[in-house]
Amino acid sequence: MSLRINAAFDGGNIRVVAIDGDQVDLEIVPDRDSDFFQWFYFRVAGARGRTLRFRILNAGQSAYPFGWPGYKVRASADRVHWPMIETRYDDGVLSFDWTAEGDLAWFAYFEPYPMERHASLVARIAQAPGVTHRELGQSLDGQAIDCLTIGTGPRPVWIYGRQHPGESMTEWWMEGALDWLIGPEAAPLLAKATVHVVPNMNPDGTRRGHLRTNAAGVNLNREWAAPSAERSPEVLCVLAAMDETGVDVAMDVHGDEAIPANFLAGFEGIPRWTDAHGAKFYEYGRRLAAHTPDFQTEKGYPRSAPGQANLTMSTNQLAERFGAVSMTIEMPFKDHDPNPDATYGWSGERSQRLGRSMLETLAQMIDEL
Repeated sequence: MSLRINAAFDGGNIRVVAIDGDQVDLEIVPDRDSDFFQWFYFRVAGARGRTLRFRILNAGQSAYPFGWPGYKVRASADRVHWPMIETRYDDGVLSFDWTAEGDLAWFAYFEPYPMERHASLVARIAQAPGVTHRELGQSLDGQAIDCLTIGTGPRPVWIYGRQHPGESMTEWWMEGALDWLIGPEAAPLLAKATVHVVPNMNPDGTRRGHLRTNAAGVNLNREWAAPSAERSPEVLCVLAAMDETGVDVAMDVHGDEAIPANFLAGFEGIPRWTDAHGAKFYEYGRRLAAHTPDFQTEKGYPRSAPGQANLTMSTNQLAERFGAVSMTIEMPFKDHDPNPDATYGWSGERSQRLGRSMLETLAQMIDEL
């Protein structure tokens, strides 16, 4: 049987350059109207009994080539289990081998979370007691921007993610967080806070197999100072809903290509910065690190200098606009090295657990934030 490579499905991304015997040369397709690319997800058919060598030839020209050293591709024969496989990065080429026991195999940058699973998540959570669903608006491709609201307390909390669609760990995190919110443990938090959750800010990019942008090639996390219906209706409708409720606490959920650890980024450098405001953010990080081995505070991004915060980014904009204790959680495409998993690395299941841990920590200190 001849070898077939296919990425024409929800979230798929790859282009075949050449197939020469058991060697398959590939390229990642850039986001539409953008130079960003790094996310890949494709299927191989006709592989049974063969040992194949895959080479992604343009890996060195990707958005974050410094993320490839130490990275391992995720592979699956059933689309349920996604263990890491040995991966090499040399001279700008990402390569990996696969010995196929069956006819089919799938390969991805990280464990995928397609739009079909998103639809199932929204439908399931919306049916839970005490949950209200709203369609805040629509994306450029006409997909819904879903918001799930839970709780009756006076403190407005906003949780949103997947502004960058290739960061699929984001929506695994959301699934874990939402399951916790509809369970009995959440009752004390929900008596004090009303939690608004937007599980996927960028459904168009998700479906199209983009790394970082929406259908117009726009990075949504650079649109929060002045979103527009033409470029970023996804941000425009979410920010309008936030203006209606106010925001006391905000969590923006992301993935990071290079750093092998979970960490938080804050709002240092905003014009309204005070040490008292920042101390709440830092204390949350310390409490989270004490609560779970899947978080740490040593590794992360450099802090912005005073007055130098980028207010087009949501975490900075919401801290400045509302005085929110605002944070970005970054999860790795590699592994959380302080607490590693040799088989799966950082994974969808572990992302779910971190979502629960972060809300448990929020519940413990909501009165302090």
